[in-house]
Amino acid sequence: MSRSRTSLRTELPLLAWLVIVWGALWQDFSPGNVLFGVIVALVVTRLFYLPPVELSGRFSVLHAVRYAFVFVWQVIVASAQLLWLAVAKGPRVRSAVVAVPLRSHADLMVTATGHVISLVPGSLVVDVDRANATLYVHYVNVEDEAGAERVRREVLAAEAELIRIMGTKEELALVNEEAHLDRMLSAEKGEGGLG
Repeated sequence: MSRSRTSLRTELPLLAWLVIVWGALWQDFSPGNVLFGVIVALVVTRLFYLPPVELSGRFSVLHAVRYAFVFVWQVIVASAQLLWLAVAKGPRVRSAVVAVPLRSHADLMVTATGHVISLVPGSLVVDVDRANATLYVHYVNVEDEAGAERVRREVLAAEAELIRIMGTKEELALVNEEAHLDRMLSAEKGEGGLG
């Protein structure tokens, strides 16, 4: 099966990632090992058929750094919550698998969202429907439909953060529009509550 060649410039983020993984696996970032990692990355990307990684062409360093701190805080809070649930409720804790349709259908975004969610204690992606861009997420401490809706909001919030970091311009516009509508609805509720 032949495929059109992707330029090295287009594959540069993938090559850089493969070299970083190579160095991390060997726990050695010496110049010789990095050079060998570059050779291995080039061989892998040039000789083996890999589905193309569709990159949006944009990456927001500012959002990435901010979300790194948010993510670490979420991991700390989730760990404390799991500790509390284990001590206070023990085996009476209820869990659920919740289907969450994502905004983006890009494989990279679906995969990144699934990994971010699975790294937070108490949540795990158990299945992915690629055709519909739907994650099936197992969450601890989901008692009812309100809890399932909370899970959906948390997963979509993680996806929105990843879109702000590396999503397409169209996905970013959709996320910004949703945020604008949410602010407007919150303002209307606030005004309605005062009167």
